[in-house]
Amino acid sequence: MYDFEYKRATTSTDAIDLYSESEDPRFLAGGMTLIPVLKQRLDQPTDLIDLADISDLKGISLEGANIVIKAMTTHHAVSDSEIILDKIPALAHLASTIGDQMVRNRGTIGGSLANSDPAASYPSAVLSLNATVKTDKREIAADDFFTGMFDTALDDGELIVAVSFPIPEKAGYMHFPNPASRYPIVGSFVSKSANIVRVAITGAGPCAYRIPEFETALSSNFAPEAIKDIKISDDGLNSDIHASAEYRAHLINVMTRRAISK
Repeated sequence: MYDFEYKRATTSTDAIDLYSESEDPRFLAGGMTLIPVLKQRLDQPTDLIDLADISDLKGISLEGANIVIKAMTTHHAVSDSEIILDKIPALAHLASTIGDQMVRNRGTIGGSLANSDPAASYPSAVLSLNATVKTDKREIAADDFFTGMFDTALDDGELIVAVSFPIPEKAGYMHFPNPASRYPIVGSFVSKSANIVRVAITGAGPCAYRIPEFETALSSNFAPEAIKDIKISDDGLNSDIHASAEYRAHLINVMTRRAISK
């Protein structure tokens, strides 16, 4: 690990000010990805701005027809929230499958989204539920947020403060986990609101993405059988020691049908 200056922010404004005053800083949320990266010397920031003490970045609330989750809310808090369990149980289930107990107690929704790991779970929920990512500067629609592998629409120094999830009529999430890391080799989040169905996939490609063919078929018939014969191309999908692109293409259909059933 390279040397860096450690700074602990007490408010969102303080964090943004500390960031702007530093040469090449990074925000530190749960640290579940950033700390290993630093240990392997894959990044060399001059300053780490720790967000752990910022109370106004933590919490879950019901605001009209939306659930708002603040950025420093942990995965465990999401999985255990009575509000989420009542209104969007699929989102609570997704959070309960992330990593292990230590990861769920330390990792945060804001850190996960800002990192945009291609195998992270939350991006599929954000896309499927048509959530809005709120930052210190603006609001970003789900379809505009994820731009590539470890890449998002966030500007340098822009801080995620909350995510607003519209409450759907129905939603389900299923994933096929890597047995070691528990990251989804393929995960599928399906939601239905009125006549609109959104299907979002994680783990299969460079970043989370939607499948219009599934959405069209399910809008007419919201049942697993509606997509059973739709073949997904493996072009551009991830291929590694855990699963080939061809196998991931197969899992997309299987996991989506299981999510619909759930």
